[in-house]
Amino acid sequence: MRMQGTVAGRRPVAPPLARVRRLGGMLGLAIDAGRALLRPPFAWRREFVLHCAFILRAAFLPIAVSVAAWGFAGPGLQAGNFLVTFGSIDRAGGFMVVAIVREFGTFVTASVVAGVVGTAITSELGARRVRGELDALRVLGVDPVGSIVAPRILALALMMMLLDAFALLFGVAGGYVASVGVLGGTTGGFLGSFFSNTTFLDLAASVLKVGIFGVLIGVICGYKGLTASGGPAGVGRAVNEAVVGCLVAVFLVNLLYTQWFLAEFPQVGVFR
Repeated sequence: MRMQGTVAGRRPVAPPLARVRRLGGMLGLAIDAGRALLRPPFAWRREFVLHCAFILRAAFLPIAVSVAAWGFAGPGLQAGNFLVTFGSIDRAGGFMVVAIVREFGTFVTASVVAGVVGTAITSELGARRVRGELDALRVLGVDPVGSIVAPRILALALMMMLLDAFALLFGVAGGYVASVGVLGGTTGGFLGSFFSNTTFLDLAASVLKVGIFGVLIGVICGYKGLTASGGPAGVGRAVNEAVVGCLVAVFLVNLLYTQWFLAEFPQVGVFR
């Protein structure tokens, strides 16, 4: 890929056309993967099951620890101290719905999976690409997108939904320990406020958003791996670009999704 232009002696900047081509390539990859998943005889099933197990094994503990620690220190202690000032510590449970269920639980799940699983996908595909294994598969009549990338995208989408449920559980538990165990709130007050403000709509929106994040991570990391070049150094660059691209995409989609969700369902903004 040709690079043109420099900025104050820094590394060359990719032309806008190259960015448009990359976005088009990712969109094409997503469409091809969707077609492969719907096309019999579904030879991707074994790869899908193996990668589901890998995602759970690799990401469960980091997500549980990260969300629980943030739920304790962020909305638990920081917001809890604010509520203590007004004598409303028992309302901390309701704040967990906004902080954990709607936002941070989903973002941490996506960030951890992008860093742990996404990098593994990119490095694996990139290594196969630079060694010529993907070209060999095509010569043998095996489509790398259908046999390797598509089942990983599906596994990411579904397993991230499951991991999000655990993330919400551990995040709220961390906030509970801070609010009740440290700041002196009551269990009844915390749970009453939490369930008064939690609806099925909140849970469904959280799980759906994480599923979208899973598709984004799978497509971006798959594309970066399939297009890696330049030997081991090129694979390393592809991994770095994949992680950055995933985080930027997750941030932008989260922004748009939250704006749509609050506009479409304004009742969720009422604190009970």
